[in-house]
This record gives sequence, C-alpha cells and structure tokens, in this order.
Amino acid sequence: MRRALIPLLLLFGCAPWNQPQNQPLEGENAPLVEPLSAGDGELYIGLAFSGGGMRATSFAYGMLEELRAAGVETGTPNGLLDHVHLVSGVSGGSVMAAQFGLYGPEGIAGFREQFLITNAETYMVTSALNPLTIIKGVAGGVNGRETFGRYLDETLFKGATFGDLRKQSRIKTWINATDMANNTPFLFSPETFDALCSDLSKVKLSEAVAASAAFPLAFTPIVLEAHQGKCTYREPDWLTAARYNPEATAAMRAHARALESYTNPEEVKFVKLLDGGITDNFGTTGLAVERARAQVPYAPLTAEEAVKLKRMLFLVANAGVDKDYDWTRKVEGPGGVNLAMSIATSAMAAASRSGYDSMRGELRLWESELIEWRCALPLSEVRRLRGSTAGWDCKDVKLFVGEASFASLPTAMRDQLDAVPTRLKLPVDQVDMVIEAGRMATRMTPEFNGFLASLAGNDVDGRIEDGIAAGGRRVMPVGN
Repeated sequence: MRRALIPLLLLFGCAPWNQPQNQPLEGENAPLVEPLSAGDGELYIGLAFSGGGMRATSFAYGMLEELRAAGVETGTPNGLLDHVHLVSGVSGGSVMAAQFGLYGPEGIAGFREQFLITNAETYMVTSALNPLTIIKGVAGGVNGRETFGRYLDETLFKGATFGDLRKQSRIKTWINATDMANNTPFLFSPETFDALCSDLSKVKLSEAVAASAAFPLAFTPIVLEAHQGKCTYREPDWLTAARYNPEATAAMRAHARALESYTNPEEVKFVKLLDGGITDNFGTTGLAVERARAQVPYAPLTAEEAVKLKRMLFLVANAGVDKDYDWTRKVEGPGGVNLAMSIATSAMAAASRSGYDSMRGELRLWESELIEWRCALPLSEVRRLRGSTAGWDCKDVKLFVGEASFASLPTAMRDQLDAVPTRLKLPVDQVDMVIEAGRMATRMTPEFNGFLASLAGNDVDGRIEDGIAAGGRRVMPVGN
C-alpha cells in the first residue's frame, strides 16, 4: 500500500511553484515609484476593467475603441482617450489596463492582431482530460509564471517594469491581485511594496498581470518575498489612522492590517497571490487607498488638477457573464475540481456586485468633499493653482459613474456573450463579437451619454436637461 502511494505523492508535489523574484529595497532612501501628475485639463476619465479572461480583455478594448471614436470632433485622432488618466484592472482586464497604462492610446493600435486573436494559452497546460493536470491543480495549480506571464512579456510588455511605467507614462495604472492569507485585495503600489521592503520599480508588469489573472487551480499562486529588516520602514500615518479609525471602512482596516502583516516575519515570509477578482473584481481598493494616503479631499487628483477639473467620468467595463444554471437541473454535482471552480466563480460574482456599489459610494463622497474644498479656497490660492480666476465656479464639478455590461445589450446577443468561456484563447468571431459588445455597451451607458451631453453644455444644476441624455436615456450624475 505504501509503495502504491509513493507515485501519487510525487505527483501531488509536482505543482510548478513560483519562486519569488521581487527584489529588496536598496538603502534607506531607495526611490519610490510614485505616479506622475495626470494632467491639467478640465476633463478627467478613469476606467476600471473587470476580470473574465480574453473575454474581459476584448470587452475593455471595445470600450477604449468607443472612447476613441467619441470626441474625434475635438480634432485629435485619439478622441476621449487623451483624457483617460487612470486605469484599474483585474484578471483579464489587467492585461488591457497594463497595455494602455504603459503605451497610452498608441497601445491600442494593432492590439487586436497582436494579442486578442492570438493564443495566449500557448505555453499553458489546459487539457482537463489529462489526470496529471487534475493532480497538479489539486496540488496547488497547473501553470506557473513561465506560461501566461511569459507570453505577456513576449507579445506585449517586452520586459517592461513598473519603473518603466513610471518613466514613460502619465496614466495612473492599478493592477490588482488577491492576498490569499489576508483575504484582501493586493494592489501593486509603492505603499504595498514599501511594507514588503521590496522595490516595485524592478517588478515586471507581466508578473503583476500574471498574479492578477492567476485563477485558482488553473494557475499556481505568484509568490512575493517579504524582505523584513532590509530597509528602514516607517508605517505611514494614513495607514495607522485607517487601522484604528472606527469610521474607516472594514475594507480599509483589512488592507491596513494586511500591510502590517508584511512587516512581521512571525506572520508573513511569503505573500501568495491569486486572481484579483476573488476579492475586488473592479480594483476599487486603489481608489480608497489613494484617498486615504493623500489625506486631502481632492485625492487622487493633485491640487492643480482639482481646481481645473469640470467634468469627470468613471466607467466600469464589466465582462461578467450571467448565471450558470447547469448544476441546478440535476441532482448530482458540482464536485471535485468543478466545485472548486464554482466556489471561485461565485466569489468573483459577489465581488463584482459589492465592488461597484463601493466604488459609487466612494466617488459620491469624493465629489462632495472636492466641492467643499474648492469653495473654501481663497481667490489668491485659486489664482496660483489655476493661473486665473476668470470663469471660476467652485461648484462647477460634475461626476458621472457608469457600468457598461452585457445586461444592456439585445437578448440574442447577450445569450451569445454569456456562452463565451473564460479562456485566454477565443475564436476570432467571438473576440470580434465581444469587442463590438464593448463598444455597444459603452454607447448605451446612460452616464456616458450624460457626460458627453454635459460637454456640450446641455446640463442645468448638475442634471442633463429634463433628465434625458442622448438617445432618450435618463441620466443622473453621482451626487445629485
């Protein structure tokens, strides 16, 4: 019996564990990777891309294409893309977020041919019929970083790091994963890596995206090492306040506690990361962290941006599919691997629902605090930050928050979209259908139409005239 167990135990130990590659900070004053100022215009657009494999990447790409088409009357070939200053991505959506964050609007050209219609599973083990695949999955994960992460590096990022992102981009880019031990979102940010005494500037974008897309069982967790004692770390005041402030949200307290654990070698030596959609399928943690970190009411904007801002649009691309009733039409199942996959999928669906509501609440509060701050500024400070007080109206700030999803599309098309699997390789016709869905869903989002109408001056007291936007859809900006 013991001899019979030996081969099985050996197989269970053959999961491709990812050795940590993040490097320690060098010295006390190691440079941080701080995001650059987003710009100084009156318009600010932020985008959040959900998970869902190549389906999510294609849907996010469709949204970007629609933003490019909208606003071409301004005379720029990039349309509204020139006003996108923030992107947040999870899982499949993190591919598009990293691509746009690194290359800007130029990164959209040829992206369909370069990535979307290619086989991103080239280096992956995908056969569910192979017993070894199942054993590896149960043992910890089938595919390591040298599969999807390698493909990303070869086809898109070419070895680019967060340091490269910092040097060449003015777009704030948030890549989100899940910390398995703390059950919290893990944000690839300077604050997170400071707590790990690790150098974010040397972390490859492909590593972060691979962590964000590491679906349980299909992928082995991406591992980071906590380099305690190799830097002089002082917990920032905002983190302390978040942990002990009774008015702080439970999510922020949990995030603060996670960062604290990274500094304690008795608790964390290695951080294990999986798909970001398990805890935050829209990457909303970054917004809360930015606001808490800056400890000013206008964050994540700079003071200069905050006095010049007039219109802000925050769009979510939700590529989630509808309910799966396969298991409800028979007594048996799900079981084994399918049960584990079902649990993970359920967690992501729940994270999507709560994440969007959380983001809307956070942005509603932000708009109110921003207006209050602007109206308290003396005119001398307005002049210094804005360059002039001509046309100054402290209350002239309108924020639109919307979600583009399959739900707004025609029933027949929605049924086809729901059948698109969460894979990293899709038939060309499915890719093109999802791209078109991203464009259509964006066009049909009331808040997007409200934003466009407000640019034309068709708004009164924070509302679109008569509450109707282009196309006859009712619009109500957040905060009103």
